[in-house]
Amino acid sequence: MDADPEFELCYLEVRGTERRELPASWPGLRPEEFPPARGFRWSRGQRHLPGLWWSATIGSHVGYESWLERDHVMLLDFDPEVVAIAAQPFWLRWRGEAGRLRRHAPDLFARMADGSAAVIDVRPDDRIEPRDAEAFDATGQACGLAGWRFTRIGVPDLVRTANVTWLSRYRHHRCGSPGVARLLLKAFEEPVPLMAGAAAVGDPLAVLPVLFHLMWQHVLSADLDSRLTSGTLVTAGSRAPGGMQ
Repeated sequence: MDADPEFELCYLEVRGTERRELPASWPGLRPEEFPPARGFRWSRGQRHLPGLWWSATIGSHVGYESWLERDHVMLLDFDPEVVAIAAQPFWLRWRGEAGRLRRHAPDLFARMADGSAAVIDVRPDDRIEPRDAEAFDATGQACGLAGWRFTRIGVPDLVRTANVTWLSRYRHHRCGSPGVARLLLKAFEEPVPLMAGAAAVGDPLAVLPVLFHLMWQHVLSADLDSRLTSGTLVTAGSRAPGGMQ
């Protein structure tokens, strides 16, 4: 698809007013601050499973339309380079094949710590029809005009997703304890098996939630591409312990 001067980005302001912007103004937009361009619907008997994910990154909910989208929202929430997440923040309008008007609402938008941005569509490889492929191609081209990265992602690694799902249960700050956290940081100054390090600090029932909270925050780290077990080696992570809760 060639560059299309008829690309248009449509979004809602916080008060609900619709705005339409041509490509020249896109680089200055902040889609992470837009409310969803369309609502998330729940109905009896529907095949997909929508919901709301409470994001520790932004301190509020992010909508999703399937469990696959939920997994990717969770993985973005876990990514230390992501500072903001939004679901379906805008409609992209363009003229497709034979001049027909098309529109598409990308699934997710992520702002990164370095100021860059990513627009994300979630669709498994085996569920891409020609019409979908055209929409993804147009979205990628439009994102290039804004200086945003576009990616279409499918099913994530199952082991890593399972591990992050477990840690996500402890993402809320209520799982933190500064006193226990300091002891855990000392216990895991060098790589130590997960359960052995927790037991060295105190009762695992009290210590493990704090340990998993620190792992979610990347203050402590482990190889999450392998199954998380009591023997998994845990050590200092990529984030400094300052501001622990």
